[in-house]
Parts: sequence; C-alpha cells; structure tokens
Amino acid sequence: MTDTDKGQGDGRAAARRRRVRSIGGTALSLVLTMLGLLLVTFIIGRVMPIDPVLKVVGDRASQAQYDAAYQAMGLDRPLYVQFARYLGDVLTGDFGRSISTGQLVVNDIRRVFPATVELATLGTLIGVLIGVPLGVIAAARRGGIVDQVARVVALVGYSMPIFWLGLMGLLVFYGILGWVGGPGRQGIIHDGMIPTVTGLILVDSLIAGDWGAFKDAFSHIILPASLLGYFSLAYISRMTRSFMLEQLSAEYITTARVKGLSERAVIWRHAFRNISIPLVTVIALSFGSLLEGSVLTEIIFSWPGLGQYITKALLSGDMNAVLGGTVVVGTCFVLLNLLSDILYRVLDPRSK
Repeated sequence: MTDTDKGQGDGRAAARRRRVRSIGGTALSLVLTMLGLLLVTFIIGRVMPIDPVLKVVGDRASQAQYDAAYQAMGLDRPLYVQFARYLGDVLTGDFGRSISTGQLVVNDIRRVFPATVELATLGTLIGVLIGVPLGVIAAARRGGIVDQVARVVALVGYSMPIFWLGLMGLLVFYGILGWVGGPGRQGIIHDGMIPTVTGLILVDSLIAGDWGAFKDAFSHIILPASLLGYFSLAYISRMTRSFMLEQLSAEYITTARVKGLSERAVIWRHAFRNISIPLVTVIALSFGSLLEGSVLTEIIFSWPGLGQYITKALLSGDMNAVLGGTVVVGTCFVLLNLLSDILYRVLDPRSK
C-alpha cells in the first residue's frame, strides 16, 4: 500500500468518525430535548391549580371514592415513579382520556391536528412565496420603494394584534364583501360529506373529485391562512433581507460583478444560493410557530384545530387534553428543528 492510499484511507476513516460523532450528537440532543419537554409538561400537570381527581369523580364524591380514584391514578406514589409512568404512557401514545369529550386524547388529537397542519401549511406557503422574493428585492434595491414597503410590512406584521386583524378580516371580506366563507372549516351543505383520507379537507375533496366541496373549503381557509401567512411573511421577508444584505456586501459578489455577470445572475444565482441554506431553518421555524401560535386564529375563525382543542380543554380543566396537545406541538418543534438541521447538512457539505 502506497503512502497516498494510506493517507486516503485515513482520511475516509476520519470522515466516518466525524459523521458518526455528528449523528450521535444529534441523536443525544434529540433524546435530551424530548426528555426535557416531557419533564416540563409533567411538572405543569402537577403545579396547575386543578385537582385531576375531582375532574374524574366529581365534587359530590365521597372521601372513600376520592381516595380510591387518587390511588388508581397513581398520585399517591413518589413523583419520580409518577414521572416514569407518565414517560412510559407518552412513549406508547397514551395521553389518557379527555374529560371534555370522553374519548382518548390521542384519538381527539388525531381528529383535530390535520386541520391545524392544513392551516399552518397554507399560511407558510403564502409567507414563503411572497416573503422570500420581497426580501430579496428589498435587499437588492436597498432604500428603494420595495425596501420601504418590506419594512412597513414587517413592522405592521410584528406589531398588529392578530385577533384584531382576524375580526376586521371577517367583518370586511365575509360580512361586507362576501368574498370568503365564514367561520368554520366548511359550510353546512358540505360539512361531513367528504370521506376522510388524509384529514386535510382540500386534499380529501380533490381525492373525492368534489370541486364544490373544494371551493367551499378553500373559501373558508383562505382568510385565516392569509392572516397567518402575513405574520409568516413579515418574519421571512425580514430574515431574507438581512441574509441578502450580508451576502451582497461580500467580496465574491463584487468579483462576480467585475466579471460582467448580469445583476439578476449575481442576485439569484450567487447570493440567493448562499442564503438558501439558513433560509431553510427560518422557514421550518416559521412553520412550527404557526402550528403553535394559531390558537387565537382558530378561536376567531371557529377553526376545529389543535389550538382550539387545547384552549377549550384548558378552560374546562381537562389537563390530559392540554398536556397531550402540548407534547404534540413541542414534538413537532423538535422534529422540525431536526429536519432543518439535516437539510442544512445536506445542502452545505462544509457543515458535516
């Protein structure tokens, strides 16, 4: 074996070790984050001023009935034993039974979560399709009209209360102009008429070939999705503009211009290609924020999603439902961060 072959073999071995360490570090970080999330939700369930036993047996139960339920729920055991039991239940998908609906919490979440995913996905698409080009053009024409518009859009998006915009949107576009459907996910005529395949009304109506139901569902989702999309747009456009300004001031951009490349090629082929990597993380976090932050939107528009489900459960003291929904949202955030990290490594070999 020559020295060159030996050196190449050592290099490949070192690369494999780095890759294994990287994967191991990511896996360990994921496990610790999930344990932290479950620990936080467990503590929340214990410190909330709500007696879970009374929610089960009622406030007219005798002391003997109360004590029996207290023991059956395992609340007489040490906290570390309770946490171990809670951890085992969650890992098997058992969040208990909802007091409000009488159903298993996991079944309730399976029913309402697709509505939130559909709303957040459409909102994110609106934010990306408008926010990214707006941020790029604003940076390329710094100080111009588009840049000023982008700043105003971002400022209003960050400062305007979402509930006020939602109410005004319903008043203008539904109440006065009649351009969109009202609150809810579907109109009365189409409600429950589409066979559930994915849980996403727009997709299921297309699968069923029911264009009337699709138009009805789209008319109901477009206003709340546009509202969420506007807040996503404000964040994405601001971050895109910031990333682009940093790239456009780099030396390689000056070199590309000196070589005679068109401004379009400089902006989109060189600068934008370099910001696409961190932009993946921004979009993933934006999507996670819409999954988590759509509570007010779902309440205003009577949208039967996870946010409305958690809010109703919290108001009725249904802690199993609250903690189950919280764990699902937190898990989505963790997985989205993991996905963005994987995409980052794929798109940028230097980060491996």
